[in-house]
Amino acid sequence: MATHVHTTPRRRIRFDEHLPVDHRLNTVYRIGAGLIGAFLVAFGILGLINHIGFFDTGGNSVAGLNTNGTLSVLSIVVGAILLAGMAIGGNVASTLNMVFGVLFLLNGFLNLALLDTDYNFLAFKIQNVFFSFIVGLLLMTFGMYGRVGSTLPHDNPYWRARHPEATERERPRDAG
Repeated sequence: MATHVHTTPRRRIRFDEHLPVDHRLNTVYRIGAGLIGAFLVAFGILGLINHIGFFDTGGNSVAGLNTNGTLSVLSIVVGAILLAGMAIGGNVASTLNMVFGVLFLLNGFLNLALLDTDYNFLAFKIQNVFFSFIVGLLLMTFGMYGRVGSTLPHDNPYWRARHPEATERERPRDAG
Protein backbone atom coordinates (compact mmCIF):
# COMPACT_ATOMS: atom_id res chain seq x y z
CA MET A 1 0.00 0.00 0.00
CA ALA A 2 1.54 3.25 -1.13
CA THR A 3 1.01 6.40 0.85
CA HIS A 4 1.28 9.78 -0.70
CA VAL A 5 2.95 12.45 1.30
CA HIS A 6 2.05 15.91 0.19
CA THR A 7 4.97 18.23 0.55
CA THR A 8 5.08 21.84 -0.35
CA PRO A 9 7.93 22.58 -2.72
CA ARG A 10 10.51 24.79 -1.08
CA ARG A 11 11.13 28.11 -2.69
CA ARG A 12 14.58 29.52 -2.67
CA ILE A 13 14.50 33.27 -2.19
CA ARG A 14 17.03 35.24 -4.16
CA PHE A 15 17.47 38.51 -2.32
CA ASP A 16 19.74 40.03 -4.93
CA GLU A 17 16.72 40.58 -7.17
CA HIS A 18 14.64 42.44 -4.58
CA LEU A 19 16.64 45.51 -3.58
CA PRO A 20 16.29 48.48 -5.91
CA VAL A 21 19.55 50.26 -6.62
CA ASP A 22 18.37 53.52 -5.05
CA HIS A 23 16.85 51.92 -1.92
CA ARG A 24 17.69 53.67 1.37
CA LEU A 25 19.25 50.50 2.80
CA ASN A 26 21.94 50.75 0.14
CA THR A 27 23.39 53.78 1.95
CA VAL A 28 23.73 51.85 5.22
CA TYR A 29 25.52 48.96 3.52
CA ARG A 30 27.88 51.31 1.69
CA ILE A 31 28.73 53.38 4.76
CA GLY A 32 29.55 50.25 6.78
CA ALA A 33 31.76 48.75 4.09
CA GLY A 34 33.42 52.08 3.29
CA LEU A 35 34.31 53.18 6.82
CA ILE A 36 35.74 49.88 7.91
CA GLY A 37 37.41 49.25 4.54
CA ALA A 38 39.10 52.66 4.61
CA PHE A 39 40.37 52.10 8.15
CA LEU A 40 41.77 48.68 7.26
CA VAL A 41 43.55 50.02 4.18
CA ALA A 42 45.04 52.92 6.17
CA PHE A 43 46.11 50.56 8.96
CA GLY A 44 47.75 48.22 6.47
CA ILE A 45 49.58 51.00 4.64
CA LEU A 46 50.88 52.44 7.91
CA GLY A 47 52.08 48.97 8.90
CA LEU A 48 53.95 48.54 5.61
CA ILE A 49 55.48 52.02 5.80
CA ASN A 50 57.05 51.07 9.14
CA HIS A 51 58.99 48.23 7.40
CA ILE A 52 57.89 45.64 9.90
CA GLY A 53 58.98 42.11 9.04
CA PHE A 54 56.35 39.86 7.49
CA PHE A 55 56.31 37.34 10.30
CA ASP A 56 57.79 39.55 13.02
CA THR A 57 55.98 38.92 16.28
CA GLY A 58 57.66 41.75 18.15
CA GLY A 59 55.87 44.65 19.72
CA ASN A 60 55.35 46.77 16.59
CA SER A 61 52.13 48.71 16.75
CA VAL A 62 50.15 51.01 14.47
CA ALA A 63 47.14 52.98 15.69
CA GLY A 64 47.24 51.13 19.01
CA LEU A 65 47.10 47.69 17.40
CA ASN A 66 49.96 45.22 17.15
CA THR A 67 50.92 44.37 13.58
CA ASN A 68 53.43 42.82 11.23
CA GLY A 69 53.85 42.76 7.46
CA THR A 70 51.47 39.83 6.97
CA LEU A 71 48.69 41.47 8.96
CA SER A 72 49.30 44.73 7.10
CA VAL A 73 48.94 43.10 3.67
CA LEU A 74 45.91 41.13 4.82
CA SER A 75 44.32 44.34 6.13
CA ILE A 76 44.89 46.10 2.80
CA VAL A 77 43.35 43.20 0.85
CA VAL A 78 40.27 42.92 3.08
CA GLY A 79 39.89 46.71 3.17
CA ALA A 80 40.11 46.89 -0.63
CA ILE A 81 37.43 44.20 -0.97
CA LEU A 82 35.15 46.13 1.40
CA LEU A 83 35.81 49.35 -0.53
CA ALA A 84 34.94 47.55 -3.76
CA GLY A 85 31.72 46.37 -2.10
CA MET A 86 31.03 49.97 -1.12
CA ALA A 87 31.48 51.08 -4.73
CA ILE A 88 29.15 48.35 -6.00
CA GLY A 89 26.63 48.82 -3.19
CA GLY A 90 23.33 47.04 -2.72
CA ASN A 91 23.26 43.39 -1.84
CA VAL A 92 26.92 42.96 -2.72
CA ALA A 93 27.90 45.39 0.05
CA SER A 94 25.38 43.86 2.45
CA THR A 95 26.58 40.32 1.81
CA LEU A 96 30.26 41.29 2.02
CA ASN A 97 29.59 43.04 5.32
CA MET A 98 27.89 39.95 6.74
CA VAL A 99 30.51 37.50 5.47
CA PHE A 100 33.47 39.56 6.64
CA GLY A 101 31.69 40.24 9.94
CA VAL A 102 31.49 36.52 10.63
CA LEU A 103 35.10 36.06 9.49
CA PHE A 104 36.30 38.83 11.83
CA LEU A 105 34.47 37.21 14.76
CA LEU A 106 35.93 33.80 13.97
CA ASN A 107 39.36 35.39 13.55
CA GLY A 108 39.01 37.00 16.97
CA PHE A 109 38.24 33.67 18.60
CA LEU A 110 41.02 31.89 16.74
CA ASN A 111 43.63 34.48 17.62
CA LEU A 112 42.40 34.61 21.21
CA ALA A 113 43.28 30.93 21.42
CA LEU A 114 46.66 31.57 19.75
CA LEU A 115 47.78 34.45 22.00
CA ASP A 116 51.15 33.76 23.61
CA THR A 117 51.81 30.70 21.43
CA ASP A 118 54.30 30.08 18.65
CA TYR A 119 51.40 29.95 16.15
CA ASN A 120 50.52 33.63 16.58
CA PHE A 121 52.06 34.55 13.21
CA LEU A 122 49.82 37.63 12.80
CA ALA A 123 51.31 39.09 16.01
CA PHE A 124 47.91 39.54 17.65
CA LYS A 125 47.66 40.97 21.13
CA ILE A 126 44.49 41.24 23.20
CA GLN A 127 43.68 44.67 21.72
CA ASN A 128 43.72 43.11 18.24
CA VAL A 129 41.29 40.44 19.45
CA PHE A 130 38.94 43.10 20.83
CA PHE A 131 39.27 45.07 17.58
CA SER A 132 38.43 41.95 15.58
CA PHE A 133 35.31 41.32 17.69
CA ILE A 134 34.15 44.95 17.44
CA VAL A 135 34.73 45.16 13.67
CA GLY A 136 33.01 41.80 13.20
CA LEU A 137 29.93 42.93 15.10
CA LEU A 138 29.85 46.27 13.28
CA LEU A 139 30.15 44.64 9.87
CA MET A 140 27.43 42.13 10.69
CA THR A 141 25.16 44.91 11.97
CA PHE A 142 25.72 47.02 8.84
CA GLY A 143 25.17 43.99 6.62
CA MET A 144 22.02 42.74 8.32
CA TYR A 145 20.44 46.16 8.82
CA GLY A 146 16.99 46.14 7.27
CA ARG A 147 17.51 42.63 6.00
CA VAL A 148 16.92 40.54 9.12
CA GLY A 149 14.36 41.06 11.84
CA SER A 150 10.89 40.20 13.00
CA THR A 151 9.45 43.68 12.54
CA LEU A 152 10.47 44.58 9.00
CA PRO A 153 7.98 46.97 7.40
CA HIS A 154 5.83 45.57 4.63
CA ASP A 155 7.41 47.85 2.03
CA ASN A 156 10.84 46.36 2.79
CA PRO A 157 12.10 44.40 -0.24
CA TYR A 158 13.31 41.54 1.96
CA TRP A 159 9.95 41.23 3.71
CA ARG A 160 8.20 41.19 0.32
CA ALA A 161 10.56 38.49 -0.94
CA ARG A 162 9.72 36.29 2.05
CA HIS A 163 5.96 36.93 1.84
CA PRO A 164 4.94 36.95 -1.83
CA GLU A 165 1.35 35.92 -1.07
CA ALA A 166 0.85 38.92 1.23
CA THR A 167 2.52 41.18 -1.31
CA GLU A 168 0.02 40.04 -3.96
CA ARG A 169 -2.92 40.77 -1.62
CA GLU A 170 -1.60 44.26 -0.87
CA ARG A 171 -1.12 45.24 -4.51
CA PRO A 172 -3.80 47.61 -5.77
CA ARG A 173 -5.95 46.05 -8.48
CA ASP A 174 -5.96 47.72 -11.88
CA ALA A 175 -9.30 49.31 -12.68
CA GLY A 176 -9.00 48.49 -16.38
